[in-house]
Amino acid sequence: MASVRDRYRASLLLAAAGDALGYRNARWEYCESAAVIHSELTQLGGLAALRLTLPDWPVSDDTVLHLATGEGLTRHGNGESKEELFQLLAANYVEAMTDMEGRKPGPTSILGTSQLRLGQPHGYHIPFNPEGTGCGAAMRSMCIGLRYPKKEQLEELVAVSVESGRMTHHHPIGYLGGVVAALFTSLAVRGEEVATWGQFIPTVLTAAWKYVKSTGFCVSENLAVWSEFGERWERYLSSRNLLPSSSAPSPRFPSDYGATARDEAYRALSLKGWAGRSGHDAAMIAYDGLLVAEMQGKRPGENETDAQLGNKWETLCLHAMLHGGDSDSTGTIAGAWWGALHGLSGVPPKNYDHLEYIERLERTAEGLLTLAWPGE
Repeated sequence: MASVRDRYRASLLLAAAGDALGYRNARWEYCESAAVIHSELTQLGGLAALRLTLPDWPVSDDTVLHLATGEGLTRHGNGESKEELFQLLAANYVEAMTDMEGRKPGPTSILGTSQLRLGQPHGYHIPFNPEGTGCGAAMRSMCIGLRYPKKEQLEELVAVSVESGRMTHHHPIGYLGGVVAALFTSLAVRGEEVATWGQFIPTVLTAAWKYVKSTGFCVSENLAVWSEFGERWERYLSSRNLLPSSSAPSPRFPSDYGATARDEAYRALSLKGWAGRSGHDAAMIAYDGLLVAEMQGKRPGENETDAQLGNKWETLCLHAMLHGGDSDSTGTIAGAWWGALHGLSGVPPKNYDHLEYIERLERTAEGLLTLAWPGE
C-alpha cells in the first residue's frame, strides 16, 4: 500500500482528474450516452494518452469548491471553535463563486452562496430548500474525510459535513450526500474493505440526525423528508448484495453491465433522470464504479502491480467518470476515494501531472495530512 502521504496527495489530485475527465470542458458532463463518450475517448487515443490540463481539460466548479472546503479546513487548523471553521468555509464558498467562468456551477450552489450572511453569528445557516437535493455538497466533501479519518472523529466528520453541506444544499438528500462522501473517504484512508463501506451508513445517518436535532435549526422540515436518503441507499445496497446484515458482503452486478446498461441503471438511481445529479446517486455511482474496479483480479493478501492497478483505474474511469449524466461530479468523488485507497500507482502521469490548480491541490493535501496525522 502507498504511504499515507502519497494517498493524501493522490486523493486531491485524482479528484481533480476525475472532474476534468468527466467534465471535458462541458462536453462530456452534458452528454447523455456513455457509448458516445467512450467512442470519443477511443478517437482521442485512450485514457493513457490524455494530458488533463488547460486549455482543453479545465476543472469544473467541483474542484474549485472542493478546494474551498480543503483550504478552509487547513486554514482553521486545530482551532477549537467550530463556529470559526464554519465561518471560514462559508467565506471560501462565496469567494469560490467568483472563479466560475466556464465551470458551470449548479443553480443550488449559486442560490445557497447568495444567502450566506458572512461574519454574522450562524450566518452560514440558510433556509431549508425543498429543491436542495443536488450533488453540490457531495462533490466537495471528500477532504472532510481526509481531515477527520479516525473512528473516534466520527462526530466531528458528521458535524462539519452536515454544516458545510447545508450552506448551499439544505435538504437531507443534498447534504447527506456530503456526509457519505466524507465518510467513505475516511474509510478509504483507514483501508477498510470497499465492499463493507455501505455497512457504516446506518451509524453515520443516526449520528447526522442527532447532530441536526442538536442544532435546533429547521428540525421539523428536515424530519419530514429525512428517511428518503437512507431508504434509497438501502435499496441500492440490497441490489448489490451489500446490506449491513451481510456477514461476508460480496458485490453482485447484472450479467449485462456494459455502457448502455449502466446508463440505464444510473438513471434509475436518480431523482429526475439525470444520473449523478443528486446527493444520494452521485455517491452511489462513484461507489458502484469503485466496487467494479476493486473486483478485478486481486486475491486476498496479494500486492497488486502497477499494471493491475492501471487496469482498475481505467475501469473506474469508464464506470464512474465517463457515463451519461453528471459525470464530473461522480468522477470527482470516485477519484478522491481511489487516491485515498491506492495512491497514484498505475495511473498514467498524464492524467494528473499538469492539472489546473495542481499546486493548490498538493498544498491542501499536505495541510490536511499534517492536521490528521501529525508526524507522518
